[in-house]
Amino acid sequence: MARRRFFDEATLTQLREMQAADALALLAIHVKADPSYVPVKSDRSRRWHARTTRGEFEILTTGCQWYDMRGRCGGGGAIDLAMHVRGLSFVDAVKQLTRERSQHRSDHS
Repeated sequence: MARRRFFDEATLTQLREMQAADALALLAIHVKADPSYVPVKSDRSRRWHARTTRGEFEILTTGCQWYDMRGRCGGGGAIDLAMHVRGLSFVDAVKQLTRERSQHRSDHS
């Protein structure tokens, strides 16, 4: 019987609490802030134009929350965002984000 593996709870918490804009920067091939966007509900909101291997997205971020303006769906945390913009399963999203985050840290140290 295959042994089930679990992700470290601290890792999952960090990914769930990661700022959506930071997660989008890790996941996208290209990401650019929309300079013409004027926030309506929160001054912390930003609109991003992003391209991934699955296409182009217009993502609104506020903290760890995100909303796809074109796809009309949203979520919270980096895991949900990775599942959406890259079409990944939960397990693959956690693995990808963990890899991208560690690579990003080593590139900037």
